[in-house]
Amino acid sequence: MTVINGRPCYAPDLARESPGFKAEHFAELAALEDGHFWFRARNKLIIHVLRRHFPQAQNMLEIGCGTGYVLRGVAQHFPQLRMSGSEIFLEGLSFAARRVPRADLFQMDAQQIPFVDEFDLVGAFDVIEHIADDERVLREIHRALKPGGGALFTVPQHPGLWSIQDVHACHVRRYRRHELANKLRSAGFRIVFSTSFVSLLLPILATSRWRQRHAGGEHEMTGEFKLPAAINTALYGVLRLEHWLIAMGLRFPIGGTRLIAAVRLDG
Repeated sequence: MTVINGRPCYAPDLARESPGFKAEHFAELAALEDGHFWFRARNKLIIHVLRRHFPQAQNMLEIGCGTGYVLRGVAQHFPQLRMSGSEIFLEGLSFAARRVPRADLFQMDAQQIPFVDEFDLVGAFDVIEHIADDERVLREIHRALKPGGGALFTVPQHPGLWSIQDVHACHVRRYRRHELANKLRSAGFRIVFSTSFVSLLLPILATSRWRQRHAGGEHEMTGEFKLPAAINTALYGVLRLEHWLIAMGLRFPIGGTRLIAAVRLDG
């Protein structure tokens, strides 16, 4: 372990540059997340699942915490949790530190997690689609969890929605419907919750991605996040309806994103 700019670094060779993301995007995301319908709705769903399935957790690691947007939301709703956040880029941790001053933050490669039987919860929110060997990451998360500990993931879904937006975001894949669940089971997990979301908006998303594939030219990585206020508010309302339906027990089979909660099995 090396210390750079006061932060523990477990993979210092990757702290400034890595193929999975572009560090310059952190500032753009930090400026957009608080107001954007998708980030807000995703946070509410994450918090709902954590409260329902892992209410007794005492500590949590978020892998790929980025600007700290999810980490801050979880910290606000679960003040008893000891929060840790990792990011492969040091630059992202500076944003996370401002949003969640009480969190323990460090630089780390998710393919080499330096903890064993350490955490009650591990979260990775739109992270593992950036990593070619996602199955190795799942095994590392299993090892880092305490026996019976929980893991929560969100990933982009449906390869047919692949577009230039995925390329700019440095995605390696969009997951098929059962792909992540099957990989989690192979890594030693039991699935306790799984649903798609951004499901009611799937026709709009599919149309947008189709247009991107056929328009040609350059696209901003964050261009899809810049919406007129009225449209942003309307889309948030649709995802709030989805959240209510999921809380009432509905599980969407298809949608732009998949959310899965799982528990570490042993033996």
